[in-house]
Amino acid sequence: MAILVTGGAGYIGSHMVKELLDREEDVIVLDNFQQGHEAAVLGGKLFVGDIRDTSILNKIFENHAIEAVIHFAASALVGESMVNPSKYYSNNLYGTLCLLDAMHQYGVKKIVFSSTAATYGEPVKVPIQETDATIPTNAYGETKLAVEKMLRWYDTAHDIKYIALRYFNASGAHESGLIGEDHEPETHLIPIVLQVALGQRSKIDIYGDDYPTKDGTCIRDYLHVSDLVDAHILALEKLRTGGESKIYNLGNGKGYSVKEIIETARIVTGHQIPAEIKERRNGDPAVLIASSDKIKSELNWTPIRTKLEQIIESAWKWHLNHPMGYRKE
Repeated sequence: MAILVTGGAGYIGSHMVKELLDREEDVIVLDNFQQGHEAAVLGGKLFVGDIRDTSILNKIFENHAIEAVIHFAASALVGESMVNPSKYYSNNLYGTLCLLDAMHQYGVKKIVFSSTAATYGEPVKVPIQETDATIPTNAYGETKLAVEKMLRWYDTAHDIKYIALRYFNASGAHESGLIGEDHEPETHLIPIVLQVALGQRSKIDIYGDDYPTKDGTCIRDYLHVSDLVDAHILALEKLRTGGESKIYNLGNGKGYSVKEIIETARIVTGHQIPAEIKERRNGDPAVLIASSDKIKSELNWTPIRTKLEQIIESAWKWHLNHPMGYRKE
């Protein structure tokens, strides 16, 4: 039996594929390379195509005994989702609808879904718990929440069991240095800071230093991508043993400020990394930290790469080895 990883050439998906291969799982990868990179897929059988293409879904499910799906394929830029919501509803929601219909048609009953903390919107309290209100403030978060609701009804109607994992900030890179984070455009703080260290940017902009935090800059929850992948493995095993559908937060549980990220990157890289204070961006909450108590209690998940230095060191190793990302390769 095989595991189908949609979006398996992307940042998190490629780490998932490597972990499954290391566990000697039979892996099928589906990716349209909208954000993913062929060089990031270190094994398994790769299909190049879109989850909205029913012909390629039929080809995969007809010719391979798929046991479960781990679903990463999605558009994930908050700003873009606000100016082009059609893309997000088509790719994220309709794409998942096509995938679920194919799963139902071929009798596949297990899916681990890559959701997001953006489903919560502006938090009413921190740390954020799974029972808190979900009021997304952007189309990206809205489409992910809509998928969660769709999963619930496919479970009710077709007994497709799911575990949805709401990520906070995935970061870092695989310890091997073979795969890491390469987006175009890059919007995540840690790789942008490291691009300054590499001389690819002149400075890092800090959007606001007057927040009610210890140093005035926003605080976010950063989770090492390998710890995130470990949670997916636990979710998959839970479904394999007859587990019920669930939603879990995934975070480090400890927040780091923008200034802490920059200062730690200066220490790790040995570079000055110039920074400039800019005006606040609209809609940036002061603090976003996850409570991951539920998944720790129910699935015995324990993140082990929790120190900021570990996260940035692993990312720096990747960027040093791949200064132009996968594109040069």
